[in-house]
Amino acid sequence: MPEYSSNMYVDKQDQLEKIEAVCLPDELIRAVFDLKGRGTGFLGITDKRIVYFDKEFMKNRKALVSIPFSRISSVASEDSSGFFIQKGFLVSDTLALTLAGGEVKIFEFRGGEKAHLAHMIIMEHML
Repeated sequence: MPEYSSNMYVDKQDQLEKIEAVCLPDELIRAVFDLKGRGTGFLGITDKRIVYFDKEFMKNRKALVSIPFSRISSVASEDSSGFFIQKGFLVSDTLALTLAGGEVKIFEFRGGEKAHLAHMIIMEHML
């Protein structure tokens, strides 16, 4: 059974249950974000990795994909006119992760504040 962060963020309970099913016994769930766009359904962040549901994995197959933090080389948010708004929150709802080897994964959130929160949680584990 995974553990839960005291300040865990969850958009949808059914998505949390899918993340719980693939977590290691001592893994701490930090957040589960509902995503928009056609490629992914949600993004989970634990203390060890990110987990996302890829509806277009290997063409017509669906898969739950895990990326350990050690394989992420950079985290970026798209600059959409001004980049920052009041109090430093990102305007963009798009988060890009560059993986070791140069592959880039794009995640589109339902709001810039959620993209910013995901960015901050990921950076806490990378730095």
